[in-house]
Amino acid sequence: MKLRRQQRGAALLTAMIIVTLVAALAAAMAWHQQRAIQVEASERARSQSRWMLLGALDWARLILREDAVSDTMHTAWDHLGEPWAVPLAEARLSTFLAGENVSADDGPAAFLSGQIEDAQARYNLRNLISADKEHLVIEQRSLARLCDLVGAPGGTADLIVKQLRAAYANDPAADALVRIGAASELSWLGLPPAVVAKLQPFLTLLPTSTPVNLNTAPREVIAAVLDGVDLASAERLTQARRFAPLATPQDAAKNLPADTQISTDRVSVRSDYFFVTGRLRLDEHVLSQRSLLRRRTFNITVIDTQTVAADAQGLSP
Repeated sequence: MKLRRQQRGAALLTAMIIVTLVAALAAAMAWHQQRAIQVEASERARSQSRWMLLGALDWARLILREDAVSDTMHTAWDHLGEPWAVPLAEARLSTFLAGENVSADDGPAAFLSGQIEDAQARYNLRNLISADKEHLVIEQRSLARLCDLVGAPGGTADLIVKQLRAAYANDPAADALVRIGAASELSWLGLPPAVVAKLQPFLTLLPTSTPVNLNTAPREVIAAVLDGVDLASAERLTQARRFAPLATPQDAAKNLPADTQISTDRVSVRSDYFFVTGRLRLDEHVLSQRSLLRRRTFNITVIDTQTVAADAQGLSP
């Protein structure tokens, strides 16, 4: 009798162990299945977001092309009063597709925002890569003034020039370094984060040397590239161009000191390079894409594109 009870107890314990193992295995399988579904949903949402951002990039290219067509018929300039310079506030994507019998709420909960920026509103570090020593002296002096105007530590300009020349020493025509991240972050030049934050809005690195667009550049860049121009004079120019964009670089002279030398090799009123930033929020997924475009008459070429993922609650990447 006692042996029978022991056998029953062992059988019951074995059954409980088996049930526990089956439950654990079932829970693990359910978790893996749920995880696989989440991963698949995330990949699908990310893939959809990329395609939507590509569509937004094509839209930006169309805007820049239409601007080029308008320039051929009217004054050939680029300024902040043109349609390309108006940022796109976050809007539900389906509102662009809504028709007479289609409600905007019927589409996916996808929200798009973005903007086009003039890359030539910034000082182009590529101007420092030149075999002309006289040209290099002028450009290095402009970079030093810009660093002083934004409050960068002494010697920052010399460090940037040294690192740039070392990077391009083997091949001055190399385009491998022309990456949006490298051009905007500047950390690859050995600058500390605090200095990078000060210089980032005013510097860029483009595939070719470019003049600064006086119609779009901030006052710090204008004061840096024009000898003898202080921040007050540059601010006067930025205020005046809001009401009357410059048709030629020489039109800036009326708002600058009388002895200011305006060289069309270093300043202009037209731009060939533009940054396009798009941000798509789809459910809990956020994707940000930044592209560098070059415009040659009516031909718009994508030079580089970088995509960054972020969470929906976080700040823009």
